[in-house]
Amino acid sequence: MKKQAMFKFPLIILGIFMSLMTAGNAQMAGDKMTGEKEKTNPPILRVARPSDDLEALVHFYRDGLGFDIIDRFSGHDGFDGIMLGKKGWPYHFEFTKAHGHVAGKAPTEDNLIIFYLPDHAEWQGAVKRMENAGYAPQKSFNPYWDVHGRTFEDPDGYRVVLQNAKWE
Repeated sequence: MKKQAMFKFPLIILGIFMSLMTAGNAQMAGDKMTGEKEKTNPPILRVARPSDDLEALVHFYRDGLGFDIIDRFSGHDGFDGIMLGKKGWPYHFEFTKAHGHVAGKAPTEDNLIIFYLPDHAEWQGAVKRMENAGYAPQKSFNPYWDVHGRTFEDPDGYRVVLQNAKWE
């Protein structure tokens, strides 16, 4: 079976990502036109959260979204975990399960991660891959995301939007 590539475009996590871009100890370079400094080596973003069912998340993020398993651990100080993403990309997801602890579900339907996919054919392919993995699009809590996107809910109730638009 031919392995499908994940989208080529970086993940945008509104708010969190932008605040992280101003943090850290990345190298700075001066902008001669504005005098502002810009990052030449931005930080890597890890989105980490607990789950009660790591294998169900593997199916969603690997088989549906097309990520790879980057790393996995078991019994580390009472935690099992899995990291999914693409090697060399500036972000990845880490899901953990604490032994003897119930993580529960997402607190609202508006907990989102948004992938901007401006190429329509690539976006259609990503939506089809999710549907082929058994995930049906959900009506978004915020109708804005339904205009040019499709929202999918992971097994923990957190939502991923595949947005057919360019991030600007």
